[in-house]
Amino acid sequence: MEVILLERVVKLGQMGEVVRVKDGYARNFLLPTGKALRATKDNRAKFETMKTQLEARNLELKSEAAKVSEKLDGQSFIVIRQASETGQLYGSVSPRDIVSILGEGGFRVSRGQISISTPIKAIGLHRVPVALHPEVELTITLNVARSHDEAERIARGENVLAPRDERPVILTGEAAAEEYFETPPEHGEAEGAEAPAAETGAPEAPAQE
Repeated sequence: MEVILLERVVKLGQMGEVVRVKDGYARNFLLPTGKALRATKDNRAKFETMKTQLEARNLELKSEAAKVSEKLDGQSFIVIRQASETGQLYGSVSPRDIVSILGEGGFRVSRGQISISTPIKAIGLHRVPVALHPEVELTITLNVARSHDEAERIARGENVLAPRDERPVILTGEAAAEEYFETPPEHGEAEGAEAPAAETGAPEAPAQE
């Protein structure tokens, strides 16, 4: 299907361009969201009458988006979620969740402006692109953790998911005792055995007949 773009669309073209797209993409996204019109003869004429108004509206929206971008770009948001020891979330952080998180921070965005292809499913730092306007894009960071304390450690660059063999081992009982002494008993010596008597050099007394 050929459509006339009413605004800049990433990977498609600029406002006013006539492009060919798949029918489903046009019917399900471009046309219902007001980003394009079918490229019919009537609509081509209609666009020419709308062009000045569309350009003015685009500049206004771009200016508003730029102001928000100055405050939002580069910001980090903590997201607390339950997760396994390996860091896999019991659930995920979706675009809808991100919209809610930004809303709590005083920023109004829509799900369509969150540019992630799949939900976030692991703890850690995640860079999320946000397209406030076709010509204004920015990036935020989501610090996904199991607690605020863990989020602070992640922000400092600590590895909160160290393999088990790298975690500190607490020794108890005999193992702790062996670790405490620098020189363990020699092989073959029984622990607690009495030391042999020291030699005096005096001859032994003759046995009584």
